[in-house]
Amino acid sequence: MSLTILVTGGAGYIGTHTAVALVEAGFRVVLLDNFSNSDFSAVQAMRSLVDQEVPFYEADCRNKSDLLRVFKTEKDQGFPISGVIHFAALKAVGESVAKPDLYKSNNIGGTECLLETMKEFGVHSLVFSSSCTVYGEPENIPVDELSPFLPSESPYGYTKQACEKLIVNHAEENAEFSSALLRYFNPIGAHPSAVIGESPRGIPNNLIPFLCQAVAKLRGPLTVFGTDYPTKDGSCIRDYLHVMDLAEAHVKAICYLFETGKGKGCRSFNLGTGTGVSVLEVIEAFEKVTGQKVPHTLGDRREGDVVAIWANAERAKEELKWETKRSLEQGLNDSWNWQQKLSGKSGL
Repeated sequence: MSLTILVTGGAGYIGTHTAVALVEAGFRVVLLDNFSNSDFSAVQAMRSLVDQEVPFYEADCRNKSDLLRVFKTEKDQGFPISGVIHFAALKAVGESVAKPDLYKSNNIGGTECLLETMKEFGVHSLVFSSSCTVYGEPENIPVDELSPFLPSESPYGYTKQACEKLIVNHAEENAEFSSALLRYFNPIGAHPSAVIGESPRGIPNNLIPFLCQAVAKLRGPLTVFGTDYPTKDGSCIRDYLHVMDLAEAHVKAICYLFETGKGKGCRSFNLGTGTGVSVLEVIEAFEKVTGQKVPHTLGDRREGDVVAIWANAERAKEELKWETKRSLEQGLNDSWNWQQKLSGKSGL
């Protein structure tokens, strides 16, 4: 019998892509989501890709009774949960500045409740969706996993730092527990089929969805936040990796936890390409690969933004046997294909 993996935030962007990768790797997948930034159509689309009726629960990680219901139901049906991949969290930097208490309650509170429930059901393997924001404004680039946690640039970043510390403390107090803390950089792209992709509710907070919507004339021009940063062209620099590469990393991570056995504590891994790309370079690359002009304006800096960060991902390559395979251009093209599907257009 294949092992059952619970994916929290399973209707979200990275959650649905990871669910597909898990099923393809032979795992039985259970999804949980509260639809705060997603909807059931994403679950239906993911199911169509794998041609399976993947179990889904509408539940909130902050609600202990919700989690108990999920774990108990699966166990009673003969499919006890063996490991958890925890995506469920709010993730917009700008929104976190405006609503810090909501981010603390949702991200930290949800993780704390999940850890308690896992302990009650004897589940000792957790892959945690962390972020490069835990490094704050880094002193040295590229950052590796030994880079210190500097003061966070946003409440969102603070919640990721706090959640990692919660998980480390949980591991220290529970001898059988193991966790992979995946610190990823900037996911882009969509499944190559364009059946699933990134479709945030309301105004997108991430660069690529907003860019695509601006090109599709669903939004006004994209604003480039800051052109006076100490970078090659004055705009922020990030490390953009394809969501399918990221999904495959989660499969590698859960397999790593099962293979290394219980009680290995926590191990952090950077997930990125190792290459920094500026916002203006992204715009240029998108225009080149799609042939579409990106309407954009130049604006002031945005509170909470880090100037520049990209990954040293050697540890993931050596220990998880993972590295990125897909290019920036492929990610941008897949994002545009997905946007065209959403916009009801056809062809490229």
